Amino acid sequence: MKISVLSTLCIAASLAAALSGCASRSRDLRLYPVAGPIATNTPSQAISISIIRKTETSGDISFRMPPPAKTRCSGTWTSVAPKVVSHERGVSLGLSNTGGKYTNSSADVGGINTGEIYAICTDGTRVQGHFITGSGTESGTGTVTDSLGNTYKLLF
Repeated sequence: MKISVLSTLCIAASLAAALSGCASRSRDLRLYPVAGPIATNTPSQAISISIIRKTETSGDISFRMPPPAKTRCSGTWTSVAPKVVSHERGVSLGLSNTGGKYTNSSADVGGINTGEIYAICTDGTRVQGHFITGSGTESGTGTVTDSLGNTYKLLF
């Protein structure tokens, strides 16, 4: 299956837009507590995550834990878009390029892309999770946990 360059660019742009807010800060990612001490004390408390894109598939995250701690957390997000790599070998009989011919190409594959987030807070709390996004979409879902026994639903 061959994917055109335009399709590849559309997929990459959509994923980057979903995670980066057009290469700037975005408040579109949210953590919703579903289990643990935060869910017990303040179940309606949503945590907004700011995203900064460094590349098409990774960047920085920052957020604050809910009261009473309100500790700052910062870390990284990354997403993996599967690729198809093709190699072409042949013989060139042209005058300017006599000899062997070898080309490489790669293209993103449509479907579901996986990603991870990892952050460390100023009080030493570790936050990590996994998410999935659909190719060509600006939304995703995942599960995140922290070292204090909390579990969150990640939505964007």
